[in-house]
Amino acid sequence: MSRAIKHVFIGGLIIMTMGVPTATTANENELKLTIVNPQNLYDPTPNGYSTAVIMPRDARVAYISGQGGQDSTGALSADFAVQVEQAYANLRTALDALGARPDQVAKLTVFVVDHDMSKLEVLTKNVKKMFGKALPAQTLIPVPKLAIDPMLFEVEAVVILK
Repeated sequence: MSRAIKHVFIGGLIIMTMGVPTATTANENELKLTIVNPQNLYDPTPNGYSTAVIMPRDARVAYISGQGGQDSTGALSADFAVQVEQAYANLRTALDALGARPDQVAKLTVFVVDHDMSKLEVLTKNVKKMFGKALPAQTLIPVPKLAIDPMLFEVEAVVILK
């Protein structure tokens, strides 16, 4: 039978696979993100993000829902910086649950209530602390409010998995 198309008959169900390897073992380098910051564009790294990130061909993708600044009891500080730090700790917990590391995060979307430049400094510090030089692509969206009134910050992520 051709390797390109295989048919499997299981209890009246035909499953077709087309060019899909039946078993793959990828090494660590095959699943690394490629960060792209073109020289003819503004360098975003001082602000804690990359222009673009290329996912590896054989990666699985996970989407982490928005993580706010609530602690494990649901308590939420009124302080923006505390919420941001807790939200990134929550993101790290979600990554750990997936068996992923920060350098596997391809894209972040952050939502900031009443955004201003002082908040950007807090965000940049926390992103650099968590991601180091493996800065994901990122979009910041200023919003008038989030899901609950005391919430000031939320971060969601797209992650590659092995």
